[in-house]
Amino acid sequence: MSRLRPPPRHVVDRVLGTALEEDLGGVGDVTTSAVIPEDSATTGDVVARGEGVIAGLEIALRTFELVGGPVAVETVVDDGQTVRAGSIVASVNGSTWAILTGERTCLNILGHLSGIATATAQMVAAVAHTNARIVDTRKTTPGLRAVEKYAVRVGGAANHRYGLHDAVLIKDNHLAVAGDLAKAITMARSRVGHMVKVEVEVETMEQLVAAVEAGVDAVLLDNMTTAQLEAAVAFVDGRCLTEASGGITAGTVAAVAETGVDLISVGWITHSAPRLDLALDLHRS
Repeated sequence: MSRLRPPPRHVVDRVLGTALEEDLGGVGDVTTSAVIPEDSATTGDVVARGEGVIAGLEIALRTFELVGGPVAVETVVDDGQTVRAGSIVASVNGSTWAILTGERTCLNILGHLSGIATATAQMVAAVAHTNARIVDTRKTTPGLRAVEKYAVRVGGAANHRYGLHDAVLIKDNHLAVAGDLAKAITMARSRVGHMVKVEVEVETMEQLVAAVEAGVDAVLLDNMTTAQLEAAVAFVDGRCLTEASGGITAGTVAAVAETGVDLISVGWITHSAPRLDLALDLHRS
């Protein structure tokens, strides 16, 4: 059973409210209102059409409350549980208008988040024989970061910084303007305080040496080969966290983890993970 806390209700409602506004356009579901009696009631099941890890079930089912009709929902599985094709993951019972109106928004969110959790779980399993941890990035869908990062946690990985506001990550473009790496680190330390972590993206051993000697908390080893990663980990020797990043796939992640890096950041698990196929099957009265 997943014990992870989903994002706060007001965040979830903002995400779902925007999605419903896009779908309903301030008018409503003109098809359902035209062909279904307003007092119609029905039951149905949310069913997985493929195998994967469920994430965001309660988030997605909240849709039916927001559309305003009386709908009772019952979850059959928990977030973090792997389901097979044909598995019922939840049941709904109540206003046909509300169920049909919220159907696509509910399935879009649930399929997307479950796809992220499924892809993440595969990456986590691939490195389970090492001490490396999979983490996400800021490459998220605008407006969906909170729920996408929740899905990453459901899949067994950890979150990187949430946004630009909660950690310092000095990257190549910062250095292109700031110039001196050590000076940039010193300036960051003096301005953000001791509670904020400072990480630097490095591409060469020279940059790595400068970053470690300047006392960073972590180094992001960008687009390095496994041989370069091994050399970097050996040089760092535990003095800061080492993070591998850049084009890491399900096929290469194990080899990257075996170099001894602490973290492996992967952007595609949020921006390109295939969604899990789910459907809402209504029952005839």
